[in-house]
Amino acid sequence: MNGFDDRFLTRNGLAARQLAVLLLHHEPDTRLPRVRDFAQELGYGNGTIQAALALLEEAGAIETTARGHLGTFLVSSDRAILWRLSGLGTLLAAMPLPYSRRYEGLATGLRAAFEEAGTPFAITFMRGAGTRTAALLEGKTDLVVLSRFAADRLIEEHPGRLTLVADLGPATYVGAHGLLLREGASLDMPGLRVAVDHASEDQWMLAERAFAGRSDIEWVESSYMQMGDLLAQNQADATVWNLDEVQGRSAGVDVLPLGDEVTRELALRNSSAAIIGRSEGVKALTAVRDALDLSRVTSLQAEVLRGERIPSY
Repeated sequence: MNGFDDRFLTRNGLAARQLAVLLLHHEPDTRLPRVRDFAQELGYGNGTIQAALALLEEAGAIETTARGHLGTFLVSSDRAILWRLSGLGTLLAAMPLPYSRRYEGLATGLRAAFEEAGTPFAITFMRGAGTRTAALLEGKTDLVVLSRFAADRLIEEHPGRLTLVADLGPATYVGAHGLLLREGASLDMPGLRVAVDHASEDQWMLAERAFAGRSDIEWVESSYMQMGDLLAQNQADATVWNLDEVQGRSAGVDVLPLGDEVTRELALRNSSAAIIGRSEGVKALTAVRDALDLSRVTSLQAEVLRGERIPSY
């Protein structure tokens, strides 16, 4: 390490790293908290905080100016440097397998938006919202991408441990869900065999809602990716599926809309992509949320969906 880096290993340097996390929340041309306020929040003396601010200025992370009785203002900041000095490292996000163009567009938009926000970002792919969330709780990932419906459910199941970082809005996670019915089968036939994947929060909850009130249903456990094959092979009669994946794979099946208003409302929440993180890192996650341009994510996703941009993630 060079001499400058060694300075960030001192007590003043440690304070500077912690201060860098807080400064990620502040926009240029805004008044900063007083030195004693930073000192109280971080548990340091005023002199240590002043030295930490000086280190950050020398590193090119921030530029400040004193405006007399108005206080100290942040003139400019380099989020990439602040993030690097904070020691937060690369954010690893777990996403669904990129088996649809919509997911590829979402991954493309997220990567670009995080990079433009000065936050190092990488993606790993895991099947099942529950599996991704377990990895998040175990500290194996920093963020999870899932439907807003699944996010709300999992945050409720783990109070105080998970927090919502962003909601990208309708049709960003899936376009819509519908019922797939095997050719020759009827929805009102007794003993209807319905394929379900309990590893997928969205799919099994939608399936249970779609067939609520029927005691004659035979549930057929299956991997989500194999459900279409089960119908084609007459091992199941119906299922709920992401309609993004039906195109080109609908031979031998009828595609029907979901039923009642409750199911349609649930499907709407299911269509929105959400990002969740661990509550223990809420300060950093809030900084990420404030810096992310969500319109950039959705516009790039739309370009991928229209075939105007090659997916890049």
